[in-house]
Amino acid sequence: MTKMTVKYLGELRNEATHLPSSMQIITDAPLDNKGKGLSFSPTDLLCSSLATCMITIMGIYANEHGVNIDGLEAELIKTMAQNPRRVAQVDINFKFPKVNYSEKEKIALKNAALNCPVAKSIHPDIILNVVFNY
Repeated sequence: MTKMTVKYLGELRNEATHLPSSMQIITDAPLDNKGKGLSFSPTDLLCSSLATCMITIMGIYANEHGVNIDGLEAELIKTMAQNPRRVAQVDINFKFPKVNYSEKEKIALKNAALNCPVAKSIHPDIILNVVFNY
């Protein structure tokens, strides 16, 4: 169990605090939903959470098996739907460092990513397109 707080700051801006570390995240409503778009929106955080969770779980695998993924990057595209307004699709493009991964390592990294806790928590109606560029 982890405790967090969220405080509404006005003008569609929130401040989320992770109580164990005191780290904070600011969210803003996006431009297309009456906001200023000056920071991550809540749906941006959903998509970013997915990618960071996938990378974290791949990192755990990599650490346990002596595989180097240092420098791994992910590019994300979020597509929204209307009626109801929701995340409809998330495209993630993983760019791995120039390492000669074995087929076994590639499969294990992909399986680790696709089975991370956030991926398993996302509604099945959200289309996930994940590309692994080794």
